[in-house]
Amino acid sequence: MNRTASRSVAGCDLRALSEDERLRLAARLSPQQRHVLLARGTERPFCGHLLDNHRAGRYACALCGLPLFSSADKFDSGSGWPSFTRPLDPEHLRRLRDSSHGMVRVEIRCARCDGHLGHVFPDGPAPGFERHCLNSEALEFFDEGTEPPQHVAGDLHP
Repeated sequence: MNRTASRSVAGCDLRALSEDERLRLAARLSPQQRHVLLARGTERPFCGHLLDNHRAGRYACALCGLPLFSSADKFDSGSGWPSFTRPLDPEHLRRLRDSSHGMVRVEIRCARCDGHLGHVFPDGPAPGFERHCLNSEALEFFDEGTEPPQHVAGDLHP
């Protein structure tokens, strides 16, 4: 499939959610999930509920359901956060320069809802040498064969 202005190569709707739509979706999340996704927070290392998940499936944005990572690309980085070698579709992530906390890093956000997911570092395994370091609170896991519900722009009515 060719990418259009609103669809990724993987076929997902990437139209940006409005701030009102983001807030409506965030109302169903826990305070910690809202802190991570909306306020660029982080969870403590080695405490995330998905760190030791080894089931086959997909990891989606906890706010809007956009599929982000496959269990086939998850690895134990020893960092204390779920880590992945690559995204399901690079278009599903936004990369931004982050110079907070006295260092320069690359922040990753959901391309649809702009939720903060974590950071990507250039110290991962071959072949891509990237470590996508995610907050469990920013993700929802779906077992293989189960599709995440999609919350797309224009479908969220008051």
